[in-house]
Amino acid sequence: MKSNGLRAELGRFDATMLVVGGIIGAGIFINPYLVAQRLPSGALVLAAWAAGGAIATAGAFAFAELASIFPRTGGEYVYLREAWHPLIGFLFGWASLFMIQGGGLAAVAITFAQYALRLVGAGPGAALPLAVAAVVLVALVNAAGVKPGSLLLNVLVVAKLAALGVLIGAGWILGPGGPVAGHAVSDSQASTSLLSFGAALIPILFAYGGWQSSNVVAEEIREPRRTLPFALVAGIAIVVFVYLAANIVYLQTLGRDGLAATMTPAADAVRSFGGPWADKFIAAAIAISAFGFLDLTLLAAPRITYAMARDGLLGQGLARLAAGSAVPARAIALQAAWSVVLLLTGTFQDLVATVVFADWIFFGLSVAGLFVLHRRFPPAAREAGAFRAPGYPLVPAVFVAAAALVVVSTVWSDPRRALFGILLMGLGIPVYFAYRRRRPA
Repeated sequence: MKSNGLRAELGRFDATMLVVGGIIGAGIFINPYLVAQRLPSGALVLAAWAAGGAIATAGAFAFAELASIFPRTGGEYVYLREAWHPLIGFLFGWASLFMIQGGGLAAVAITFAQYALRLVGAGPGAALPLAVAAVVLVALVNAAGVKPGSLLLNVLVVAKLAALGVLIGAGWILGPGGPVAGHAVSDSQASTSLLSFGAALIPILFAYGGWQSSNVVAEEIREPRRTLPFALVAGIAIVVFVYLAANIVYLQTLGRDGLAATMTPAADAVRSFGGPWADKFIAAAIAISAFGFLDLTLLAAPRITYAMARDGLLGQGLARLAAGSAVPARAIALQAAWSVVLLLTGTFQDLVATVVFADWIFFGLSVAGLFVLHRRFPPAAREAGAFRAPGYPLVPAVFVAAAALVVVSTVWSDPRRALFGILLMGLGIPVYFAYRRRRPA
C-alpha cells in the first residue's frame, strides 16, 4: 500500500511506540528534582505530575482529531498550514529543522555518548566522535526504510519501559515505605505552594511533550484516521502511569526533601535499595532512552522537511523518495548532517534553550487551529466514526492556555534567549517568500 510513494507499513503498535518514545526520554531519570524544589510536599508533587498528564492528554486528544481531519505526512506543519497560513506552517518546519530537532538531536547524541562511555567505564574524551557516529548510524538505519527505523524504535522503547519497570517494581518491593505526602503543610506554606504550582508545571509539561511524532508519519501508518487516535490515547495513558509510578518511588525512597536535593534522583533511589549496581543500571537506562530519541527524531522529523519540499517550499531534491526504501533519504541526510555540524562546532548548546520556547508556541497554535478547522470541517460533515476530541471546546482551550503559560514563563525567565529564538525563526521568512515566488502557479 502506498500514499504519494510513501509505504504505509506501520501498525497500531508501531504508532503507539512512536508516541511513547517521543515523550519518555532521559528526563524522567533526572528532572523530577526540579518539581520537588518548587513544591513543599510529596502530595503536591504527585498532583502536579497528574495535572501535567491531564494537560498532555488534552493535547493528544486535539492532535488525534487533527490527524483524523488531515492524515498526512508532516503533522503539525500540515495543521498550521491549513488552519492559519502556509507561512506559519513553514516557520514551524524551519524551526523544527534548524532549532527544535537539530539542537535537540545534537544535545541528546552527546547525552547518549556520555552515558554509554560511563556504562563501559571509559573516559569522556571519546564522547564527541561517539555522538557523531550514533547520529550517522541511526540515519543509515532510517534511510533503509520506515520499517527498519520503526523496528529499532520499538526495541528501544520496550527496553526503556523495561528499565523503568525494574526501577518502579524494585522501588515498591524493596524501597522504604515512607509516606509519599511528606511533611505537613502549614497555611502559609499552602499559600506559597499554590503560587508555585504553575512554576512546577513548566518542567512537567516539557517532560510530557513529544506525542506528536506519530502524526508526522501519518501517510506511512495503516488506516491513520483510526490508528493515530488509538496510538495517541494509549501512548499518553502509558506515559502518565509510568511518570506517576516513578515519582512515587522517588518520593518513597528519597522523601520530598531528598528528591529536591539531588540532580540524579533515579540513581539515588536505585542506590538506596539496589546497592552498587545502581550507577550502571541508570547509565544503561539513560543511554537506551537517548539512543531511542535519536532514532525517533531521524524517523519523524525529516518527514516535515519532506512535506515542505513536496509543497514547493524547499528544494525539490528533498521531496524525492529513495528508490528502494521509499523514504525521504535526502531529508534524513540533511537533518543528520545539520546535527553533526552543531555537534562539531558546539553551537547546539546555544539552540537547546530555545527548543522548548519554539516547540510550545507551535503546540499552542496547532491546538488552537482546531477551533478554526471545526468551522471549516464541521464534525457533521466528516465521515462516520471520525475521532472527535472529548470535551470540545473546553479541553483544547485548557491546553492552549497551558501552552501560553509555558511560552510566557520561558520569556519571563530568559527574555534574551526568547528573543534569540524569535530571530532564528524570523530568518525563515525571507526563505519562505523566495521559494513561494519560485513555485509554479
